[in-house]
Amino acid sequence: MDYVSTRGAAPRLDFKGVTLAGLASDGGLYMPAKWPRFTADEIAALAGLSYVETAVRVMMPFIGDAMGEDELRSLCTLAYGRFAHRAVTPLVQLDEQHWLLELFHGPTLAFKDVALQLLGLLFERLLKDSDAHLTVIGATSGDTGSAAIDALAGRAKVDIFMLHPHGRVSDVQRRQMTTVKAPNVHNIAIEGNFDDAQALVKAMFADKAFAGRFTLSAVNSINWARLMAQIVYYFYAAVRLGAPERPVAFSVPTGNFGDVFAGYAAAKMGLPVARLIVATNVNDILHRALSAGDYSAGEVTPTAAPSMDIQVSSNFERLLFDLDPAAVPGQMTEFGRSRAMRLTGTQLSGTGAIFGSARIDPEAMALAMRWACEGSGQVLDPHTAIGLAAARGAELPPGVPVVTLATAHPGKFRDAVERATGVRPSLPSRVGSLFERDERYDVLPAQLNAITNYITERATPTRSG
Repeated sequence: MDYVSTRGAAPRLDFKGVTLAGLASDGGLYMPAKWPRFTADEIAALAGLSYVETAVRVMMPFIGDAMGEDELRSLCTLAYGRFAHRAVTPLVQLDEQHWLLELFHGPTLAFKDVALQLLGLLFERLLKDSDAHLTVIGATSGDTGSAAIDALAGRAKVDIFMLHPHGRVSDVQRRQMTTVKAPNVHNIAIEGNFDDAQALVKAMFADKAFAGRFTLSAVNSINWARLMAQIVYYFYAAVRLGAPERPVAFSVPTGNFGDVFAGYAAAKMGLPVARLIVATNVNDILHRALSAGDYSAGEVTPTAAPSMDIQVSSNFERLLFDLDPAAVPGQMTEFGRSRAMRLTGTQLSGTGAIFGSARIDPEAMALAMRWACEGSGQVLDPHTAIGLAAARGAELPPGVPVVTLATAHPGKFRDAVERATGVRPSLPSRVGSLFERDERYDVLPAQLNAITNYITERATPTRSG
């Protein structure tokens, strides 16, 4: 399997290359040169398989000859053996049509664990026979940082530098990052928002003088391997609800478009997806883009769902490329200049074929929390509640199951949940004494020189493999 950049100027890479590189050298995102396709019989054969076996079958076409099936199975067994539920991503029924796909049973209680526990092992495996030392740089609106740090803490030949917006993540999210004392973990709180952090990460990859000193990689969903791992749970859930004999719809709370793009990838691979509902909060650039073709960034509004407080959705570029590749370089140049651009007619018609979208305000979010709590005893975090509100408003045919992705444990957002439902969720015991540990992080201005100087003083320079 070869991978190509959405901007068209970077070299093709194999799976090992795209996993270790993260961002393409031309500033684009890597995509498979062609989508693998599963037949209906191959999808039906996933019924009854464990999560690990499902993962091996879904991911092998993307990995090619980078490793064998048995080795991938071993890595998946290690990664998902740390999850608190034997099903890894279990389904929970809310009513006759609506379901939750619980993605928060990993060590940091968020859906990011599903991909990042595996990605950490992939990094270590792909570096095993090399003298290279990987410098992982990431930006987080909350959950990616804690999941990536947990996955990479103490791993050989890897340093991780994680940027988060100072004061704009929950106390649980922050402490899951800043109480990890492994010497290869470095937390940076920037004086800005998530979009600022994400822009700094992209600027560091594009800075040839800086990037040339290190072997840089990414753990954000700009890294293809992370999205690949997220495709698995769409297959796992849909097969349990009747696929391929009947289609299944998914509602996805999203800011950076990575999680829902994994669902699009599953559909491209042959999974019968009736609808992908993109659920946004008031930071609604994706809803405006999908409903009206207007991809223009506004100011970020802080909300009770901080992981969605984003106005620049990096992975949306992947969708635009898949629908109209020739248009993307110009569109991204225009967006970089003016922070606004329009979708082409081809892109709009392509998105309309499978995507729906909704902008959910705080009142609708709270109402969805109360509906789930009172009707089925399910306590939801704010992000999942936004997804459920969008799912309930989608008006899909009664025979189509609608799965809302439950992206985080409610205990990570105790104050918001308590305000909406009167129930204050507790953290699972596996989190341990999170609030008794000392924190360690540095506050820096959202300026490229400040961040690169900080990393240069602490990172290990490149050594040839």
